[in-house]
Amino acid sequence: MGRLALLAVSGLCLYVFAPSIAEVFEAWDRLGEVHPAALIAVLGCEAASFLCMWILQRIALRTDAWFSVVTTQLAGNAFNRITPGGGATGTALQVGMLSDAGFATTTAASALTVQSLLITATLVAMPVFALPAIFAGTSVPGELADAAWIGLGVFVVMAAVGAVFLATRRPVQWLGDAVGRTVGLLRRGPAPQALGAKLLSERDEIRATMGSRWLAALGASIGRWGFEYFALLVTLYAIGARPDPWLVIFAFVAASVLTMVPFTPGGLGFVEAGLTGALALAGVSAGQAVLATLVFRLVSFWLPLPVGAGAAVWFRRRYPRRRAASS
Repeated sequence: MGRLALLAVSGLCLYVFAPSIAEVFEAWDRLGEVHPAALIAVLGCEAASFLCMWILQRIALRTDAWFSVVTTQLAGNAFNRITPGGGATGTALQVGMLSDAGFATTTAASALTVQSLLITATLVAMPVFALPAIFAGTSVPGELADAAWIGLGVFVVMAAVGAVFLATRRPVQWLGDAVGRTVGLLRRGPAPQALGAKLLSERDEIRATMGSRWLAALGASIGRWGFEYFALLVTLYAIGARPDPWLVIFAFVAASVLTMVPFTPGGLGFVEAGLTGALALAGVSAGQAVLATLVFRLVSFWLPLPVGAGAAVWFRRRYPRRRAASS
């Protein structure tokens, strides 16, 4: 009954967002406006983003095996994009495939959960580092290199702050308590108890899972989003847009969060509508926003589908039968 309800909601959402999806695909005949060199750069950024994911998962799984991590991540990522569920379906498939490859099911599930937590925390933190610049007032860079330096600066600061939070305990405790007090004030009630301790516990779980390579894991999690952000930024400059890169960060985060909406596969419809609107707020014209959304979704959403299918076939050739997993 629950699955039928989810399918019904998915169908309704796709019907509601069908005009937004159609509007994006109507820009197909304008792809010639994007220089081939820019497309290569966008594909390179997206490939680097996937590489960061593989590095992070190898650290979380404590393995040096590339084949199992790469093929299962690609297959799980593709499966997540054709099924509603907000990422849970792709993770479940990858855990099952890793079990077939000889990984303990509980170990694989725990490792993927922790790396997902780190990835999500990094994404949520991105707009926090852009807020001061927006409040201070920013000028729009005229060249891609200038905008790229701005983005690079944001991710460098994120890496430094993330390293402090993963290496020390007091800042984590302080942040959790501060958030708890803020929530209490907003709700006009008592602050949530032990929020700092809970945040510290989750931080310790990440440290324990990543082991001595936690710094590399942090860099990989930032790179996962950083390279994909640069893919969007390169796309915008390639079509002649001159957006505010600080506001593009917010547009990118909004689109990335919308991919996690469980009602449609990969946030289909939600992302198309949300990203075009968010880019317009960043100073991109309506036509350019639609074209940029098309290019970005082709690279980040549609292209990984056949790649993931091919990875699944390749994986099954090496591991054709499911084996009992140890726990």
